[in-house]
Amino acid sequence: MSQAFLRGCIFLLALYPAIASAWWNEAWPYRRAVALDTSQSGVAIQGSESEVSVLLRLHSGNFEDFFLIKEDLSDLRFMAMDDSTPLKHHVELFDLVNQMLFVWVKVPVINGNLSTEKVWFYYGNSEAVSSADVAGTFDANEALAFHFQASDSSVVDKTAYTNLIVENTSSLNPASLIASGARFDGQQRILVQDNPSTRMIPESGFTFSAWIKPEGAQLDNYLMHRKAGATETIVAIDGNTLYAKYVNGGSIFETPRSIMLSDVTWQHIAVAFKASELSVYLNGNSVMTVPLSLVESAGDIYIGANQAGNQGFVGEMDEVRISKTARSADWIKLAALQQGHGDKLLAVQTGEQLGAAGSSNGFFSVIFRSTEESGWAIIILCAIMGLISWMVMIGKTLYLGHVSKDNAAFMDQFKSLSGDNLAMLDHEESKEESTMAQTPISQAIFGGHDHFQSSPVYHLYHRSIQEVHQRMGKSAGAQAAALTPSAVDAVKAALDAQMMREAQKMNSQMVLLTIAISGGPFLGLLGTVVGVMITFAAIAATGDVNVAAIAPGVAAALLTTVAGLFVAIPALFGYNWLASKIKEAIVDMRVFNDELITRIAETYGE
Repeated sequence: MSQAFLRGCIFLLALYPAIASAWWNEAWPYRRAVALDTSQSGVAIQGSESEVSVLLRLHSGNFEDFFLIKEDLSDLRFMAMDDSTPLKHHVELFDLVNQMLFVWVKVPVINGNLSTEKVWFYYGNSEAVSSADVAGTFDANEALAFHFQASDSSVVDKTAYTNLIVENTSSLNPASLIASGARFDGQQRILVQDNPSTRMIPESGFTFSAWIKPEGAQLDNYLMHRKAGATETIVAIDGNTLYAKYVNGGSIFETPRSIMLSDVTWQHIAVAFKASELSVYLNGNSVMTVPLSLVESAGDIYIGANQAGNQGFVGEMDEVRISKTARSADWIKLAALQQGHGDKLLAVQTGEQLGAAGSSNGFFSVIFRSTEESGWAIIILCAIMGLISWMVMIGKTLYLGHVSKDNAAFMDQFKSLSGDNLAMLDHEESKEESTMAQTPISQAIFGGHDHFQSSPVYHLYHRSIQEVHQRMGKSAGAQAAALTPSAVDAVKAALDAQMMREAQKMNSQMVLLTIAISGGPFLGLLGTVVGVMITFAAIAATGDVNVAAIAPGVAAALLTTVAGLFVAIPALFGYNWLASKIKEAIVDMRVFNDELITRIAETYGE
């Protein structure tokens, strides 16, 4: 038995990689995991909630693939944690310019104190047909839901019950908490016709919830009112306090007016009516509970004012919901903490591409495959330019390293020379050394260094000794004849000329780095402009404005700019570093030049 169990475990472990990397449908090239974490202290719930409609806010901070989604959003698909069960969803807002996408998704179950649950979000299929189901996104107990979408000509109930809106005088606010919202000025309201779906039944209960932002203190103004026969239901604000009231014939059940509200921030309020209990929630927390004797109640529902049309609410309202059941504390808490800004429940994970094992290499492969011939030509030119600049930087670095080393070695020996032995360090150049001196980088890397061949300071010294010998005669000795002031000036002029030639050697090929610095970005920009022109020409020729088809071409066009920057940035840093080292070497030559002339005048002058 134990061996069979062990074999079964091994078999399951062998299958795990395939299961973990399973892809729901290969027609969808991109997907992301959306984690649901209820283990955090701010979102911790006690039990589990089924069929919860959650709001997924996608923006440039957590989602960079807006241009891979079809413009009509028909390619959006959501799968349960098993990566095979489709989830109902619908879109409330899609703003491609500002990169915002608000999607409501019905999650089968959310368990408390778990950080391992997730849903899968698929996109990028240009041939997909929309599967959005607005009414199906809500559970059967959701009797009324207002999104206040700007696309709606009037307020529309999004649930399957499609409650009739008899009157709506509220104003639309396009920049509300969740996309658009409703604004009330104290004289406006929304009238929902009585419907069996919105009736209050003691066995199941009733819940009213909404996001509100009052403007100033309210004068006992109504958020929701319902009155029929001997029953009346009120949710209102008096001053800055929220209260709920239920009238059953001669019995009045009312919460104390002590729940303080803010008039500067959005707040989630919910009132749950149970058979024997009335509870008020603020921002997901239960703040007041009083006894209640609930009877079956019906009647039209007024939002934003009372039945008579006065005592109207002043402020903004969003995501108004009515449930034909008394929602649990966990359900209300999830709504309050998840629908507002700073959602702690949902976390969008790193994007994955089919066949790319979830890595960003898959995206680069799409870019490379989409690059046109003109783009590759620019990239190849940039690669050649980059190769040349790196060769220059490496060669110059090695050369200047030898310059610094040979300069230091020469100066140590020169300082120990006496006046009579000033020419002791001079060596005659061989023909090979004379030839290699024309290519200082080759001299530094491959040449000898037995008598300071890479030292420009030594070259000044060697030239000065040659000039002195030419004017005094090698066989006559150091004191055979003195140098006249004009001869000393001639030696100084020869040293100045030699110093300029040494400076030219050190600065040679630096112009290639300046070309890379300035030319690389412009070449990249040229490739980008040409690539974008080709992409838009293709759009004009085919008439296909599908974002998923356009985006790879634009991304490929931008690849040339990246290539140009890859050339320019290292060249810029290398140029500045090399220029500082060359400047130091030139300063050393100038100081030594003045010192050498002085010593020559003292030793050989009249």
